[in-house]
Amino acid sequence: MKTTRFTDEQIIGFLKQAEAGMAIKDICRSGGFSQPTFYKWRSRFGGMEASDAAKLRDLEAENNKLKKLLAEAHLDIHALKSVFGVKR
Repeated sequence: MKTTRFTDEQIIGFLKQAEAGMAIKDICRSGGFSQPTFYKWRSRFGGMEASDAAKLRDLEAENNKLKKLLAEAHLDIHALKSVFGVKR
């Protein structure tokens, strides 16, 4: 997955500037990112505080770990079925 140059807290800071009334074009120019990027961030982080972003990051990490465990469990089940000749 592609990483971003900005932390979640910095992104939320840019969004707060826009909420405060600063022009989006000026925020994008000063931050060095495009307007479509800003709108993508706003759809993902809109209305969040920095602590909420940290919780989101933790939940995403936990979700990825659980997905990996589930995939490994399915592989184990498939391997056991092929060893013992069990068909669906």
